[in-house]
Amino acid sequence: MSTVLTHVTDELQSIFDRARSVAVLTGAGISAESGVPTFRGGGDSEIWTWRGRPVTELSSAELIATDPQLVWEWFDYRRGMLTSVEPNAGHRALAEWERRFEDFTLVTQNIDDLHRAAGSLNVLELHGNIWRARCLRCASTFEARESPLEENPPRCLACNGPARPDVVLFGELLPDGVFERAEEAAARADLFFVIGTSAVVYPAAGLPITAKRRGARIIEVNPEMTDISFIADVTLLGKAGELLPQFLKERG
Repeated sequence: MSTVLTHVTDELQSIFDRARSVAVLTGAGISAESGVPTFRGGGDSEIWTWRGRPVTELSSAELIATDPQLVWEWFDYRRGMLTSVEPNAGHRALAEWERRFEDFTLVTQNIDDLHRAAGSLNVLELHGNIWRARCLRCASTFEARESPLEENPPRCLACNGPARPDVVLFGELLPDGVFERAEEAAARADLFFVIGTSAVVYPAAGLPITAKRRGARIIEVNPEMTDISFIADVTLLGKAGELLPQFLKERG
């Protein structure tokens, strides 16, 4: 069971400062602090269905094969909710962390692109990016940031074929290579952070376990205890936007 803290102590700061290889896994919680809907509850029935269809169907591999225009309409609705959303202090702190460590890898389950907007460079997007499209004909990827879409579906810049959102849909595997790179980062890390996620969905949930087995210290940052708390060395209870910047404060 982890040590539970509500702020960054001098001892925890010392562990952070001495780390040589740092890996971070982020989930919906860090973006929820910026106002990004999680689509996993929270009392608002709208997030469970859209136009009477469950979100699991709208974001499914089956529907992209039969009705890509409807999938794009659903994703365009989601994109519309992100146009006014900005990175929070937690996202910005992680971008600063990257500049502090020679070996730093940020792995995210989020598709909102807020880490890159905050200035992070080495980001592994396990589930893709909502602002990117992938051609159904030649598999080329390209930025598709106009919202609402000018054309549905967007056309590929390379071959003019129809494109789909470049995200992992229900019923699909992760993109080739991205999880392997995340696993390599976890295996060589001496400090591994789990931020804003309960890390119960595999394969992402296996990353902190890999890091733990290779000797890394596991630091969890969440508003509440999760299943990860049982393998974490330290659980920091609170918001990422309040806790992560504490690691950057000058200590006397």
